[in-house]
Amino acid sequence: MREYRLSKSKILLGRQCPKRLYLEVHQSELAEPDEGTEAAFATGHAVGEAACRQFPEGILIGHQDDLALALKETEAHLARKEPVTLFEATFQAEGVLVRCDVLQRNKAGKLSLIEIKSSTEPKPEYNLDVAVQAWVVERAGHKLDSIRLGYINRDFLYRGKGDYAGLFKYEDMRETVRGLFPGIPVIVLTLQHVLAGKTPDIAIGKQCFEPYECPFVHHCWPKADYPVINLPRIGDKVYELLEEGFTDLREVPLERLGTDIQKRVQRVTCSGKSELKLGAKAALKDLAYPRYYLDFETVSFAVPIWEETHPYEALPFQFSCHVEQQDGTIAHKEFLHDDGTPPMRAFAEAVIAATGRHGPVLVYSSYEKRILKALAERFPDLEKPLLAITERLVDLLPITKQNYYHPAMQGNWSIKSVLPTIAPELDYENLDEIRDGGAASTAYLELIAEGTVAERRQTLRDTLLKYCERDTLAMIEVARFLQHGKRWNPRR
Repeated sequence: MREYRLSKSKILLGRQCPKRLYLEVHQSELAEPDEGTEAAFATGHAVGEAACRQFPEGILIGHQDDLALALKETEAHLARKEPVTLFEATFQAEGVLVRCDVLQRNKAGKLSLIEIKSSTEPKPEYNLDVAVQAWVVERAGHKLDSIRLGYINRDFLYRGKGDYAGLFKYEDMRETVRGLFPGIPVIVLTLQHVLAGKTPDIAIGKQCFEPYECPFVHHCWPKADYPVINLPRIGDKVYELLEEGFTDLREVPLERLGTDIQKRVQRVTCSGKSELKLGAKAALKDLAYPRYYLDFETVSFAVPIWEETHPYEALPFQFSCHVEQQDGTIAHKEFLHDDGTPPMRAFAEAVIAATGRHGPVLVYSSYEKRILKALAERFPDLEKPLLAITERLVDLLPITKQNYYHPAMQGNWSIKSVLPTIAPELDYENLDEIRDGGAASTAYLELIAEGTVAERRQTLRDTLLKYCERDTLAMIEVARFLQHGKRWNPRR
Protein backbone atom coordinates (compact mmCIF):
# COMPACT_ATOMS: atom_id res chain seq x y z
CA MET A 1 0.00 0.00 0.00
CA ARG A 2 1.32 3.41 -0.97
CA GLU A 3 1.85 5.62 2.08
CA TYR A 4 0.49 9.15 1.80
CA ARG A 5 1.94 11.83 4.01
CA LEU A 6 -0.82 13.27 6.13
CA SER A 7 -0.97 16.74 7.62
CA LYS A 8 -3.10 17.85 10.53
CA SER A 9 -5.54 19.52 8.15
CA LYS A 10 -5.90 16.36 6.05
CA ILE A 11 -6.62 14.31 9.14
CA LEU A 12 -9.34 16.76 10.17
CA LEU A 13 -10.85 16.62 6.68
CA GLY A 14 -10.81 12.84 6.80
CA ARG A 15 -12.49 12.75 10.18
CA GLN A 16 -15.28 15.01 8.93
CA CYS A 17 -15.74 12.79 5.89
CA PRO A 18 -13.29 10.25 4.39
CA LYS A 19 -14.73 10.96 0.95
CA ARG A 20 -13.89 14.63 1.32
CA LEU A 21 -10.27 13.76 2.08
CA TYR A 22 -10.11 11.38 -0.88
CA LEU A 23 -11.48 13.98 -3.29
CA GLU A 24 -9.21 16.66 -1.85
CA VAL A 25 -6.15 14.54 -2.60
CA HIS A 26 -7.16 12.79 -5.82
CA GLN A 27 -9.79 15.01 -7.49
CA SER A 28 -9.36 18.48 -6.06
CA GLU A 29 -10.55 20.02 -9.35
CA LEU A 30 -14.10 18.97 -8.37
CA ALA A 31 -14.15 21.40 -5.45
CA GLU A 32 -16.45 24.39 -5.78
CA PRO A 33 -14.63 27.69 -5.16
CA ASP A 34 -15.55 29.33 -1.88
CA GLU A 35 -15.69 33.11 -2.09
CA GLY A 36 -15.11 33.34 1.66
CA THR A 37 -11.84 31.40 1.61
CA GLU A 38 -9.69 34.43 0.81
CA ALA A 39 -11.26 36.44 3.63
CA ALA A 40 -10.82 33.53 6.06
CA PHE A 41 -7.13 33.25 5.16
CA ALA A 42 -6.69 37.01 5.66
CA THR A 43 -8.34 36.78 9.08
CA GLY A 44 -6.18 33.82 10.07
CA HIS A 45 -3.06 35.66 8.96
CA ALA A 46 -3.97 38.76 10.99
CA VAL A 47 -4.71 36.67 14.07
CA GLY A 48 -1.44 34.75 13.62
CA GLU A 49 0.54 37.98 13.42
CA ALA A 50 -1.18 39.30 16.54
CA ALA A 51 -0.34 36.08 18.39
CA CYS A 52 3.29 36.39 17.37
CA ARG A 53 3.40 39.92 18.77
CA GLN A 54 2.57 38.44 22.18
CA PHE A 55 6.01 36.76 22.04
CA PRO A 56 8.44 39.38 20.68
CA GLU A 57 11.41 37.09 21.18
CA GLY A 58 9.91 34.41 18.91
CA ILE A 59 11.70 32.91 15.89
CA LEU A 60 9.80 32.02 12.74
CA ILE A 61 10.50 28.65 11.17
CA GLY A 62 9.75 29.47 7.53
CA HIS A 63 10.60 27.27 4.55
CA GLN A 64 7.03 26.66 3.43
CA ASP A 65 8.40 25.13 0.23
CA ASP A 66 11.12 23.09 1.91
CA LEU A 67 9.67 21.07 4.76
CA ALA A 68 12.87 19.09 5.18
CA LEU A 69 14.71 22.32 5.97
CA ALA A 70 11.91 23.40 8.32
CA LEU A 71 12.21 20.09 10.20
CA LYS A 72 15.98 20.46 10.43
CA GLU A 73 15.84 24.07 11.65
CA THR A 74 13.23 23.22 14.29
CA GLU A 75 15.37 20.43 15.71
CA ALA A 76 18.45 22.67 15.65
CA HIS A 77 16.74 25.27 17.83
CA LEU A 78 15.42 22.66 20.25
CA ALA A 79 18.87 21.05 20.54
CA ARG A 80 20.12 24.18 22.27
CA LYS A 81 19.58 24.46 26.00
CA GLU A 82 18.51 28.10 26.32
CA PRO A 83 14.85 29.23 26.38
CA VAL A 84 13.30 29.61 22.95
CA THR A 85 9.98 30.50 21.33
CA LEU A 86 9.28 29.15 17.85
CA PHE A 87 6.54 30.01 15.39
CA GLU A 88 5.57 27.33 12.86
CA ALA A 89 7.85 24.76 14.52
CA THR A 90 7.71 21.70 12.25
CA PHE A 91 7.58 18.04 13.28
CA GLN A 92 7.02 14.72 11.57
CA ALA A 93 6.23 11.31 13.01
CA GLU A 94 4.58 8.13 11.73
CA GLY A 95 3.64 9.66 8.39
CA VAL A 96 2.08 12.83 9.84
CA LEU A 97 3.56 16.33 9.54
CA VAL A 98 2.47 19.31 11.64
CA ARG A 99 3.44 22.94 12.05
CA CYS A 100 2.77 24.44 15.48
CA ASP A 101 1.59 28.02 15.92
CA VAL A 102 3.64 28.65 19.07
CA LEU A 103 6.12 26.32 20.76
CA GLN A 104 7.99 27.54 23.84
CA ARG A 105 10.73 26.16 26.03
CA ASN A 106 11.22 28.01 29.32
CA LYS A 107 14.27 28.39 31.55
CA ALA A 108 13.47 25.13 33.32
CA GLY A 109 13.50 23.31 29.99
CA LYS A 110 9.76 22.63 29.94
CA LEU A 111 8.06 22.67 26.57
CA SER A 112 4.69 24.34 25.88
CA LEU A 113 2.45 24.14 22.81
CA ILE A 114 -0.11 26.84 21.97
CA GLU A 115 -2.56 26.46 19.09
CA ILE A 116 -4.09 29.80 18.02
CA LYS A 117 -7.62 30.07 16.65
CA SER A 118 -9.47 33.07 15.23
CA SER A 119 -12.78 32.09 16.85
CA THR A 120 -14.10 33.68 20.05
CA GLU A 121 -14.65 30.41 21.89
CA PRO A 122 -13.29 26.87 22.08
CA LYS A 123 -15.08 24.45 19.76
CA PRO A 124 -15.33 20.64 19.94
CA GLU A 125 -13.57 20.23 16.59
CA TYR A 126 -10.47 21.89 18.04
CA ASN A 127 -9.85 18.96 20.40
CA LEU A 128 -8.57 16.59 17.70
CA ASP A 129 -6.84 19.51 15.96
CA VAL A 130 -4.66 20.19 19.01
CA ALA A 131 -4.33 16.50 19.88
CA VAL A 132 -2.81 15.60 16.49
CA GLN A 133 -0.20 18.34 16.86
CA ALA A 134 0.71 17.37 20.40
CA TRP A 135 0.83 13.66 19.51
CA VAL A 136 3.22 14.26 16.60
CA VAL A 137 5.46 16.53 18.70
CA GLU A 138 5.74 13.88 21.41
CA ARG A 139 6.20 11.01 18.94
CA ALA A 140 9.02 13.06 17.48
CA GLY A 141 10.72 12.89 20.87
CA HIS A 142 9.70 16.10 22.65
CA LYS A 143 7.71 15.85 25.88
CA LEU A 144 5.11 18.60 26.28
CA ASP A 145 4.52 20.00 29.73
CA SER A 146 1.78 22.40 28.67
CA ILE A 147 -0.81 22.22 25.86
CA ARG A 148 -3.08 25.24 25.41
CA LEU A 149 -5.63 26.66 23.01
CA GLY A 150 -5.57 30.39 22.36
CA TYR A 151 -8.67 32.12 21.01
CA ILE A 152 -9.97 35.66 20.57
CA ASN A 153 -11.27 37.51 23.62
CA ARG A 154 -14.42 39.21 22.31
CA ASP A 155 -14.44 41.60 25.30
CA PHE A 156 -11.01 42.98 24.38
CA LEU A 157 -11.11 46.72 23.69
CA TYR A 158 -8.31 48.11 21.56
CA ARG A 159 -6.84 51.26 23.10
CA GLY A 160 -4.41 51.95 20.28
CA LYS A 161 -0.63 52.22 20.01
CA GLY A 162 -0.34 48.58 18.91
CA ASP A 163 -1.14 47.28 22.40
CA TYR A 164 -2.91 43.95 22.02
CA ALA A 165 -2.31 42.61 25.51
CA GLY A 166 -5.45 40.71 26.47
CA LEU A 167 -6.56 39.98 22.90
CA PHE A 168 -6.34 36.22 23.53
CA LYS A 169 -7.81 33.89 26.08
CA TYR A 170 -6.10 30.57 26.78
CA GLU A 171 -7.50 27.20 27.78
CA ASP A 172 -5.58 24.24 29.20
CA MET A 173 -6.05 21.29 26.83
CA ARG A 174 -3.72 18.71 28.39
CA GLU A 175 -6.31 16.35 29.83
CA THR A 176 -8.62 16.49 26.80
CA VAL A 177 -5.78 16.10 24.31
CA ARG A 178 -4.00 13.24 26.03
CA GLY A 179 -7.27 11.36 26.22
CA LEU A 180 -7.36 11.37 22.41
CA PHE A 181 -3.78 10.13 21.91
CA PRO A 182 -4.59 6.38 21.86
CA GLY A 183 -7.02 6.76 18.96
CA ILE A 184 -4.79 8.82 16.68
CA PRO A 185 -2.70 5.91 15.26
CA VAL A 186 -5.95 4.16 14.29
CA ILE A 187 -7.21 7.33 12.58
CA VAL A 188 -3.95 7.71 10.68
CA LEU A 189 -3.95 4.09 9.50
CA THR A 190 -7.61 4.29 8.49
CA LEU A 191 -7.07 7.43 6.43
CA GLN A 192 -4.01 5.92 4.77
CA HIS A 193 -6.21 3.04 3.60
CA VAL A 194 -8.84 5.52 2.39
CA LEU A 195 -6.31 7.38 0.25
CA ALA A 196 -4.85 4.16 -1.16
CA GLY A 197 -8.22 2.75 -2.16
CA LYS A 198 -11.17 3.73 -4.31
CA THR A 199 -13.52 6.66 -3.80
CA PRO A 200 -15.36 5.95 -0.53
CA ASP A 201 -19.08 5.24 -0.88
CA ILE A 202 -20.48 7.51 1.81
CA ALA A 203 -24.07 8.70 2.01
CA ILE A 204 -24.68 12.42 2.27
CA GLY A 205 -25.45 13.65 5.77
CA LYS A 206 -24.63 16.20 8.45
CA GLN A 207 -20.94 15.78 7.72
CA CYS A 208 -21.51 17.66 4.46
CA PHE A 209 -21.91 20.86 6.49
CA GLU A 210 -20.55 20.20 9.99
CA PRO A 211 -18.27 21.40 11.36
CA TYR A 212 -17.47 23.07 8.02
CA GLU A 213 -19.27 23.10 4.70
CA CYS A 214 -17.59 20.74 2.26
CA PRO A 215 -16.52 22.20 -1.11
CA PHE A 216 -17.59 18.95 -2.79
CA VAL A 217 -21.26 19.17 -1.75
CA HIS A 218 -22.37 20.05 -5.27
CA HIS A 219 -20.52 16.96 -6.55
CA CYS A 220 -21.89 14.47 -4.03
CA TRP A 221 -25.47 15.61 -3.64
CA PRO A 222 -28.14 14.41 -6.11
CA LYS A 223 -29.01 16.87 -8.85
CA ALA A 224 -32.52 18.31 -9.08
CA ASP A 225 -34.19 21.36 -10.59
CA TYR A 226 -35.60 22.23 -7.18
CA PRO A 227 -33.48 20.44 -4.55
CA VAL A 228 -35.33 19.19 -1.51
CA ILE A 229 -32.79 20.93 0.73
CA ASN A 230 -34.30 24.24 -0.44
CA LEU A 231 -37.47 23.62 1.58
CA PRO A 232 -37.48 26.28 4.32
CA ARG A 233 -36.65 25.09 7.83
CA ILE A 234 -36.22 21.52 6.62
CA GLY A 235 -33.30 20.88 8.99
CA ASP A 236 -32.14 17.31 9.49
CA LYS A 237 -35.33 15.97 7.94
CA VAL A 238 -33.71 16.55 4.56
CA TYR A 239 -31.50 13.48 5.10
CA GLU A 240 -34.53 11.27 5.75
CA LEU A 241 -36.21 12.51 2.57
CA LEU A 242 -33.08 11.97 0.49
CA GLU A 243 -32.59 8.48 1.90
CA GLU A 244 -36.16 7.69 0.86
CA GLY A 245 -35.38 8.82 -2.68
CA PHE A 246 -36.91 12.30 -2.71
CA THR A 247 -34.45 14.65 -4.42
CA ASP A 248 -36.79 17.30 -5.87
CA LEU A 249 -39.04 19.17 -3.43
CA ARG A 250 -41.97 18.76 -5.85
CA GLU A 251 -41.88 14.99 -5.24
CA VAL A 252 -42.25 15.14 -1.46
CA PRO A 253 -45.70 13.95 -0.24
CA LEU A 254 -47.74 16.77 1.27
CA GLU A 255 -48.07 14.95 4.60
CA ARG A 256 -44.26 15.00 4.97
CA LEU A 257 -44.22 18.80 4.89
CA GLY A 258 -44.45 20.15 8.41
CA THR A 259 -44.98 23.90 7.99
CA ASP A 260 -47.24 26.18 5.99
CA ILE A 261 -44.26 27.89 4.39
CA GLN A 262 -42.91 24.52 3.16
CA LYS A 263 -46.32 23.73 1.67
CA ARG A 264 -46.45 27.15 0.01
CA VAL A 265 -43.02 26.70 -1.54
CA GLN A 266 -44.01 23.31 -2.90
CA ARG A 267 -47.40 24.54 -4.16
CA VAL A 268 -45.92 27.51 -5.99
CA THR A 269 -43.04 25.48 -7.39
CA CYS A 270 -45.39 22.81 -8.72
CA SER A 271 -47.59 25.44 -10.34
CA GLY A 272 -44.63 27.18 -11.95
CA LYS A 273 -46.26 30.54 -11.25
CA SER A 274 -45.48 33.15 -8.60
CA GLU A 275 -47.87 33.89 -5.75
CA LEU A 276 -48.50 37.32 -4.22
CA LYS A 277 -50.92 37.71 -1.31
CA LEU A 278 -53.06 40.77 -0.62
CA GLY A 279 -51.34 41.17 2.75
CA ALA A 280 -48.37 42.75 1.01
CA LYS A 281 -50.46 45.66 -0.27
CA ALA A 282 -52.10 46.08 3.13
CA ALA A 283 -48.72 46.29 4.82
CA LEU A 284 -47.38 49.01 2.51
CA LYS A 285 -50.22 51.11 1.09
CA ASP A 286 -50.57 53.38 4.12
CA LEU A 287 -46.86 54.16 4.48
CA ALA A 288 -46.31 57.91 4.21
CA TYR A 289 -43.99 59.78 1.86
CA PRO A 290 -41.20 60.52 1.51
CA ARG A 291 -40.03 56.92 1.82
CA TYR A 292 -36.37 56.31 2.57
CA TYR A 293 -34.74 53.07 1.40
CA LEU A 294 -31.61 52.39 3.43
CA ASP A 295 -28.81 49.83 3.26
CA PHE A 296 -25.52 49.60 5.21
CA GLU A 297 -22.18 47.95 4.52
CA THR A 298 -19.95 47.04 7.44
CA VAL A 299 -16.51 45.62 8.09
CA SER A 300 -15.18 43.73 11.11
CA PHE A 301 -11.70 42.81 12.25
CA ALA A 302 -10.64 39.83 14.31
CA VAL A 303 -7.72 42.03 15.36
CA PRO A 304 -9.08 45.58 15.76
CA ILE A 305 -7.25 48.35 13.90
CA TRP A 306 -9.26 51.33 15.19
CA GLU A 307 -9.23 52.56 18.78
CA GLU A 308 -12.18 51.79 21.05
CA THR A 309 -13.36 48.85 18.96
CA HIS A 310 -13.77 45.17 19.80
CA PRO A 311 -12.82 42.04 17.84
CA TYR A 312 -15.40 41.16 15.19
CA GLU A 313 -17.43 44.29 15.92
CA ALA A 314 -19.52 45.28 12.89
CA LEU A 315 -18.37 48.78 11.93
CA PRO A 316 -20.32 50.67 9.24
CA PHE A 317 -18.37 52.38 6.47
CA GLN A 318 -20.94 52.88 3.68
CA PHE A 319 -24.62 53.41 3.04
CA SER A 320 -26.99 53.99 0.17
CA CYS A 321 -30.26 55.86 0.65
CA HIS A 322 -32.89 56.35 -2.03
CA VAL A 323 -35.66 58.83 -1.24
CA GLU A 324 -38.99 58.26 -2.97
CA GLN A 325 -41.66 60.96 -3.23
CA GLN A 326 -45.37 60.31 -3.69
CA ASP A 327 -45.21 61.30 -7.35
CA GLY A 328 -42.64 58.55 -7.93
CA THR A 329 -39.57 60.77 -8.21
CA ILE A 330 -36.45 59.36 -6.62
CA ALA A 331 -33.33 61.02 -5.24
CA HIS A 332 -30.20 59.17 -4.19
CA LYS A 333 -27.83 59.88 -1.31
CA GLU A 334 -24.74 57.84 -0.54
CA PHE A 335 -21.78 57.71 1.81
CA LEU A 336 -18.45 55.90 1.61
CA HIS A 337 -15.63 56.62 4.07
CA ASP A 338 -12.37 55.57 2.42
CA ASP A 339 -9.39 57.33 4.02
CA GLY A 340 -8.55 54.49 6.42
CA THR A 341 -9.52 56.37 9.58
CA PRO A 342 -12.42 55.18 11.75
CA PRO A 343 -15.62 55.74 9.72
CA MET A 344 -18.23 55.40 12.45
CA ARG A 345 -18.71 59.04 13.52
CA ALA A 346 -18.86 60.43 10.00
CA PHE A 347 -21.18 57.57 9.02
CA ALA A 348 -23.57 58.29 11.90
CA GLU A 349 -23.75 61.99 11.13
CA ALA A 350 -24.28 61.34 7.42
CA VAL A 351 -27.07 58.80 7.93
CA ILE A 352 -28.90 61.21 10.25
CA ALA A 353 -28.71 63.91 7.60
CA ALA A 354 -29.72 61.57 4.77
CA THR A 355 -32.87 60.19 6.40
CA GLY A 356 -34.47 63.46 7.51
CA ARG A 357 -36.89 63.56 10.42
CA HIS A 358 -40.12 62.17 9.01
CA GLY A 359 -41.18 59.32 6.77
CA PRO A 360 -40.69 55.54 6.94
CA VAL A 361 -37.20 54.13 6.52
CA LEU A 362 -37.40 50.86 4.62
CA VAL A 363 -34.72 48.20 5.10
CA TYR A 364 -34.41 44.53 4.17
CA SER A 365 -33.41 42.85 7.45
CA SER A 366 -32.97 43.78 11.09
CA TYR A 367 -29.27 44.46 10.52
CA GLU A 368 -29.54 48.23 10.07
CA LYS A 369 -31.45 48.52 13.34
CA ARG A 370 -28.69 46.70 15.19
CA ILE A 371 -25.99 48.92 13.68
CA LEU A 372 -27.93 52.11 14.48
CA LYS A 373 -28.33 51.04 18.09
CA ALA A 374 -24.62 50.27 18.36
CA LEU A 375 -23.80 53.72 16.94
CA ALA A 376 -26.17 55.33 19.45
CA GLU A 377 -24.33 53.57 22.26
CA ARG A 378 -20.95 54.61 20.86
CA PHE A 379 -21.90 58.29 20.40
CA PRO A 380 -24.17 59.42 23.27
CA ASP A 381 -24.52 62.91 21.78
CA LEU A 382 -26.09 61.34 18.67
CA GLU A 383 -28.21 58.82 20.55
CA LYS A 384 -31.53 60.66 20.20
CA PRO A 385 -31.53 61.14 16.38
CA LEU A 386 -30.08 57.66 15.78
CA LEU A 387 -32.70 55.93 17.92
CA ALA A 388 -35.36 58.08 16.27
CA ILE A 389 -34.39 56.47 12.95
CA THR A 390 -34.84 53.00 14.44
CA GLU A 391 -38.41 53.92 15.39
CA ARG A 392 -39.15 54.66 11.73
CA LEU A 393 -37.76 51.43 10.30
CA VAL A 394 -39.98 49.18 8.21
CA ASP A 395 -38.47 45.78 7.43
CA LEU A 396 -39.44 44.55 3.96
CA LEU A 397 -38.05 41.04 4.51
CA PRO A 398 -40.85 39.62 6.70
CA ILE A 399 -43.47 41.34 4.54
CA THR A 400 -41.96 39.71 1.45
CA LYS A 401 -41.58 36.32 3.11
CA GLN A 402 -45.17 36.25 4.33
CA ASN A 403 -46.71 37.35 1.04
CA TYR A 404 -44.58 36.54 -2.01
CA TYR A 405 -42.91 33.54 -3.56
CA HIS A 406 -41.61 32.67 -7.02
CA PRO A 407 -40.25 29.21 -7.99
CA ALA A 408 -36.95 30.74 -9.14
CA MET A 409 -36.25 31.92 -5.58
CA GLN A 410 -35.37 28.32 -4.63
CA GLY A 411 -36.62 28.64 -1.06
CA ASN A 412 -34.68 31.83 -0.41
CA TRP A 413 -36.09 35.28 0.37
CA SER A 414 -32.83 37.22 0.29
CA ILE A 415 -33.19 40.32 -1.81
CA LYS A 416 -30.66 38.85 -4.25
CA SER A 417 -33.05 35.94 -4.82
CA VAL A 418 -36.24 38.00 -4.95
CA LEU A 419 -35.05 40.80 -7.24
CA PRO A 420 -34.44 38.77 -10.45
CA THR A 421 -38.06 37.52 -10.30
CA ILE A 422 -39.31 41.10 -10.34
CA ALA A 423 -36.66 43.16 -12.16
CA PRO A 424 -34.34 40.77 -14.05
CA GLU A 425 -32.19 43.56 -15.46
CA LEU A 426 -31.15 44.46 -11.90
CA ASP A 427 -29.90 40.94 -11.08
CA TYR A 428 -26.81 41.15 -8.86
CA GLU A 429 -25.07 38.73 -11.20
CA ASN A 430 -24.87 41.61 -13.67
CA LEU A 431 -22.58 43.53 -11.33
CA ASP A 432 -18.84 43.39 -11.82
CA GLU A 433 -16.57 42.57 -8.90
CA ILE A 434 -18.82 42.96 -5.85
CA ARG A 435 -22.08 41.02 -5.59
CA ASP A 436 -22.53 40.45 -1.87
CA GLY A 437 -21.70 41.90 1.52
CA GLY A 438 -18.68 39.67 2.06
CA ALA A 439 -17.12 40.82 -1.19
CA ALA A 440 -17.90 44.42 -0.23
CA SER A 441 -16.03 44.04 3.07
CA THR A 442 -13.05 42.46 1.30
CA ALA A 443 -13.01 45.26 -1.28
CA TYR A 444 -13.15 47.88 1.47
CA LEU A 445 -10.11 46.39 3.18
CA GLU A 446 -8.22 46.65 -0.09
CA LEU A 447 -9.51 50.18 -0.63
CA ILE A 448 -8.08 51.45 2.68
CA ALA A 449 -4.84 49.44 2.51
CA GLU A 450 -1.72 51.60 2.27
CA GLY A 451 -0.32 49.79 -0.75
CA THR A 452 -3.40 50.13 -2.97
CA VAL A 453 -2.57 52.32 -5.98
CA ALA A 454 -4.76 55.28 -6.94
CA GLU A 455 -6.24 53.68 -10.05
CA ARG A 456 -7.23 50.54 -8.18
CA ARG A 457 -8.67 52.63 -5.34
CA GLN A 458 -10.91 54.48 -7.77
CA THR A 459 -12.11 51.21 -9.28
CA LEU A 460 -12.89 49.79 -5.84
CA ARG A 461 -14.68 52.96 -4.80
CA ASP A 462 -16.84 53.02 -7.93
CA THR A 463 -17.67 49.33 -7.60
CA LEU A 464 -18.60 49.64 -3.92
CA LEU A 465 -20.89 52.58 -4.62
CA LYS A 466 -22.58 50.74 -7.48
CA TYR A 467 -23.13 47.62 -5.38
CA CYS A 468 -24.62 49.43 -2.39
CA GLU A 469 -26.84 51.54 -4.66
CA ARG A 470 -28.17 48.32 -6.20
CA ASP A 471 -29.39 47.21 -2.76
CA THR A 472 -31.65 50.23 -2.27
CA LEU A 473 -32.79 50.26 -5.91
CA ALA A 474 -33.77 46.63 -5.35
CA MET A 475 -35.82 47.59 -2.31
CA ILE A 476 -37.75 50.20 -4.30
CA GLU A 477 -38.60 47.64 -6.96
CA VAL A 478 -39.65 45.05 -4.37
CA ALA A 479 -41.75 47.50 -2.35
CA ARG A 480 -43.55 48.82 -5.44
CA PHE A 481 -44.21 45.30 -6.67
CA LEU A 482 -45.56 44.16 -3.32
CA GLN A 483 -47.85 47.17 -3.04
CA HIS A 484 -49.14 47.31 -6.63
CA GLY A 485 -48.89 43.68 -7.72
CA LYS A 486 -46.73 44.56 -10.70
CA ARG A 487 -43.74 46.64 -11.64
CA TRP A 488 -44.96 50.18 -11.12
CA ASN A 489 -43.69 53.64 -11.92
CA PRO A 490 -46.20 56.52 -11.88
CA ARG A 491 -44.02 58.52 -14.25
CA ARG A 492 -44.36 55.94 -17.05
